Amino acid sequence: MDPAQIEFISEKESISILPNFTEDKLYLISGEVGPFQPQVPVRVPLWLAANLKQRQKCRIITPEWMDVELLKEKKAEELEGHLFSIPLHPHFLELSTIILGISDEVKDADEVRTLIKDIWDVRAAKLRKSVNKMINHDGGGGKPLTHVEINNITVLELNTIRGFFTASLDHLHNLRNHAELCLNDPRYN
Repeated sequence: MDPAQIEFISEKESISILPNFTEDKLYLISGEVGPFQPQVPVRVPLWLAANLKQRQKCRIITPEWMDVELLKEKKAEELEGHLFSIPLHPHFLELSTIILGISDEVKDADEVRTLIKDIWDVRAAKLRKSVNKMINHDGGGGKPLTHVEINNITVLELNTIRGFFTASLDHLHNLRNHAELCLNDPRYN
């Protein structure tokens, strides 16, 4: 999947809005949403919230995990541990990017944006470190490290490293096979 496909999938996540119109339930392929009453919170898919917001039909209620204090705690937690902590949301980067792009109701939006980017950067550095550890490790006796622990990563994080990781493993495998052939070939001894 490319990032656009992952963003498309994340738009199915539901968020709360405050509509400024009245409408009965909407029957969508993904299920029912509504009814809509002015200033009564309702959960809708993000794609619908974005559409209504752009048409000035609602206000988006900022998700709880986009609170500055919670983000600061999550950043500190990521910095402290060598393993990945449980993400704020399975699609935290995609959702926050969309919400911050369309909503003017996010309190301390610039700080929220910066903290989410910082969390992403710390997690990306951990991911690179884990991959490097696996690729560069020699488990003693010529045995390579066969696995690395990368729990609690999001789909987008996995997707960003997938191409590099699989290509690196292919190259490493080829180099090791070539080295083994050379060691066993009497012409090189």
